[in-house]
Amino acid sequence: MATLPKRLYKDRMAQTLVAVVQLSSTPDVEANMVSAERQVRRAAGAGARLIVLPEAFAYLGPELGQRAIAEPLPGGGPLLARCQEWARSTGAELILGGFWESRQSDDRVYNASVHLSSDGAVKAVYRKIHLFDVELADGTTLRESDKVAPGEEVVVTEAPFGTLGMSICYDVRFPELYRKLVDRGAIAITVPAAFTLHTGKDHWHVLLQARAIESQSYVLAAAQAGRCYGSRVSYGHALVADPWGCVIAQCGGEGEGFAIAAVDTELVTRIRAQLPSLRHRRLT
Repeated sequence: MATLPKRLYKDRMAQTLVAVVQLSSTPDVEANMVSAERQVRRAAGAGARLIVLPEAFAYLGPELGQRAIAEPLPGGGPLLARCQEWARSTGAELILGGFWESRQSDDRVYNASVHLSSDGAVKAVYRKIHLFDVELADGTTLRESDKVAPGEEVVVTEAPFGTLGMSICYDVRFPELYRKLVDRGAIAITVPAAFTLHTGKDHWHVLLQARAIESQSYVLAAAQAGRCYGSRVSYGHALVADPWGCVIAQCGGEGEGFAIAAVDTELVTRIRAQLPSLRHRRLT
């Protein structure tokens, strides 16, 4: 693991603990919600003020099941209400990494990331822009766009430490989105994901660290891990990367849990001042 240069370590007064959750969600919604609540409460008990849940935390299964549990936003339904109670009872802000949002216009859903304040209010909703339509060498074929509509808006929100940019999973392969988030003030960016094992083993760490380095921001990547349903296996390794690109906390490749680390706003400022690559851009 990379080590941050010692010259960048100073008194850390502007720190906020954040946690990224790792789950092994399946088509069993109730079991998934119980697991998610368990990790949220554990992370809050460890001091996390912002807790990020992975993509598809409430349901990861055949696409037809997404519509069945989808809820309208921002009003929500029983699943959102449960998550709002977790926020209120723990006093932590939550990022519901991939929440299935219903739509009125057709039978597709949105893959939405929802920011809940510590009182349970919906502060922001980001709808996944880049959808995962692939045919992988291991035989896996995924066409997210068959049942999911793409979002169109770049979204930032205010977290306990400052401005937070929002993205989901496959978005991480499109660096132009992250530059737009930084241009709107982001000092940390969430990447809740359900990366497949086939792509994750080669690309997960590389992509997340690259986005952290080029945006000089923290990257908060919650993850699905292990066998979800059928032949689908998720890579795991939920992690936090700092603005130097160092992985400062992470989970393993199997099982549920969480990784916790501090977002240090002063560190972001120092790195951006000492290596001002964001100011040196010629093409925008």
